[in-house]
Amino acid sequence: MSERSLDRSYAAFLTPVCLVMAAGFVVPLLFIFHQSAFVPTVSLDGFASLADSALFFKVFVNTFEISFSTSIVSILLGYPVALHVSRMPPRRRSYYLILVLLPFWTSILVKSYAFVIVLGDSGILNSVLEFLGLPQGEFIFNRIGVLVGMTNFFIPFVVFPVLANLLTHDQNLVRAAQIMGASRMRIFWQITLPLSLPGILASFVLTFVLSLGFFVTPALLGGRHDMMLANLIDFYTRETLDWQAAAAIAVVLLATTALLLAMLRRVRGAQALI
Repeated sequence: MSERSLDRSYAAFLTPVCLVMAAGFVVPLLFIFHQSAFVPTVSLDGFASLADSALFFKVFVNTFEISFSTSIVSILLGYPVALHVSRMPPRRRSYYLILVLLPFWTSILVKSYAFVIVLGDSGILNSVLEFLGLPQGEFIFNRIGVLVGMTNFFIPFVVFPVLANLLTHDQNLVRAAQIMGASRMRIFWQITLPLSLPGILASFVLTFVLSLGFFVTPALLGGRHDMMLANLIDFYTRETLDWQAAAAIAVVLLATTALLLAMLRRVRGAQALI
């Protein structure tokens, strides 16, 4: 098959995908840009109102704090899982991966409501603490509830990138370190962890970027001090009917995400040069 025919074959397969992406992503995105700056007339009043809004600044900071905390906690919980699964035989590893994927079998909305039952004042967790004679706590409608719900969702997004990285490690390095008398902890800190940093970085960026646009979990498990940008967009569209401000927030969120991805690409490019 000639190169020209091969290009035509690729185009035939890619055209339907590009059309679907244009209809489902590009067109709504253009509508948001138009709504933020050209409705009812050409104006940047929506962005100007955000610059003077203490509420927007507070929610913007909240969004970054929650996203950063969620990413860190997800990595701390997901990395040991990925490390354990990487040391399993291939057949057993497939069963573990099925267990990791189980959270995706349930809607995020259903899981958030389930955490209301688990973390509520009269929920399962507080009932167990009361049975053990321990003081009960407030685990819902605050930052704790948001972190628990979001971390539960994002752990698989940490396990798979880190696992893919761990499976590429040269085991001869570990064997050589063992022959030289290195302990398992020293092998981990000086060989395994440094080599897995690209996977950790990829999982951090993935979870952080996805966390920026989260809506359901903060709405159901968070309090009034845990509002995120997606919740603020919902507030402007349903409560105040300020569509221009809501579209402006969406544009700011998109620009922030694009900036973070560009910074990551530049950092990874610098690391490759080193």
